[in-house]
Amino acid sequence: MDFILPPSLPVGGIPWEKVLPPLIPRLNGSYGQYNWSPKLLVPETDNTSSAEVTCDESGFTVQVDVKHFNPKDLLVKVTGDFVEVQGKHEEKKDGPGLTTRQFNRRYRIPKGVDTMALESAVSPEGILIISAPMLQTEN
Repeated sequence: MDFILPPSLPVGGIPWEKVLPPLIPRLNGSYGQYNWSPKLLVPETDNTSSAEVTCDESGFTVQVDVKHFNPKDLLVKVTGDFVEVQGKHEEKKDGPGLTTRQFNRRYRIPKGVDTMALESAVSPEGILIISAPMLQTEN
């Protein structure tokens, strides 16, 4: 089934913060001891990454918090213009339970970075440090 959107739909999409409160009045203010906001229902992008990326004349560096992973649980590889970081950790619990923690991240490598010299190491604090120098230019 296809849906036809009205021609008056705003370019930025549906303004949920204006649409939801009249439809669900209890979410616009308080209900009992709880305070609610329509923002709770509007999807947001995940900007809570625990990584720091820097690139300057000395080189390219990515620092990722991996304190919940052992170095053997991590994989760092270069694919095209990206450095990919993967981590997967499985932990057996008492009984039949199993806990799994996994992440995948990609970081674009800026032009001028020597990807063949890329190195990675985990600090004692659990920070994965990926670094590569800039390519040497003949000037």
